[in-house]
Amino acid sequence: MSDAGIRAPHPSAGGVPAPPKRSASALAFDTLLWGGVILLLIVSFRPAEIDKFPQLFTDTERTGAFAKLFFKPFTDPKLFMSMEWGLFIGKMWQTVQMALWGTALAIIAAIPLGLLGARNIAPIWIQQPVRRLLDLIRSIPDLVVALIFITAVGLGPFAGVMSIMFNTGGVLAKLFAEAVESIDKAPVEGVRATGAVKLQEIVWGVIPQVAPLWTSYALYRFESSARAATVLGIIGAGGIGQILFDSINAFQFDQTGCIVLVIVVAVSIIDLLSQVIRTRLL
Repeated sequence: MSDAGIRAPHPSAGGVPAPPKRSASALAFDTLLWGGVILLLIVSFRPAEIDKFPQLFTDTERTGAFAKLFFKPFTDPKLFMSMEWGLFIGKMWQTVQMALWGTALAIIAAIPLGLLGARNIAPIWIQQPVRRLLDLIRSIPDLVVALIFITAVGLGPFAGVMSIMFNTGGVLAKLFAEAVESIDKAPVEGVRATGAVKLQEIVWGVIPQVAPLWTSYALYRFESSARAATVLGIIGAGGIGQILFDSINAFQFDQTGCIVLVIVVAVSIIDLLSQVIRTRLL
């Protein structure tokens, strides 16, 4: 076949093809979108009290007094060794256990909800109500959920576990659904061609594609739950948050610094372990 009718793209003067041009409607949409974001930031400047930013560098007397007490244990070995490290580490371990169980229960709840919330899996009359339910779950603050469970089961770690499960389940279900919606249709159609039923299509055509991404999402949420669980202790939901809150209320900022150190170390270890697990599984 002759190549006479085939024309190469016309290069620009420098030998590089000209960049693609966006349509006027696309440019107008981008301008409206980003202009709206900038306008919203400007309008929110005073309500968010951003004008107080210079005070971070001018009113340093109180900040300096707090920092002096906060970091005192790290400059005074005797004070450092006198801290109740056994209590701090024990409470942090309880917090990690709360996050672990809360995330595990959230995954169990998120898998069916994520599948039912995916528009390429569930019919619209199921998918939309499930998505709105997930919106409702995610919109309720963690502390409010924790108070509800504390009222139901009393003070203690179980209320914290259920609170983590509730919020994390809503987040994971949404992420799981979005992962399912982005799958390649070919493997699903291949399974369907064998005469498989809907459940078999999901097990053999959908789950293998989304499992790595689901695993990554679950590990990330476990890290987030370990941090969030420290806050739940403030209202009596167990873990290290309670003693952290008590130390702040008692103005024992030297103890606060040591508790924060335990939290930072624990979260860093969890992050490193999560990276190792992701490397091995993904």
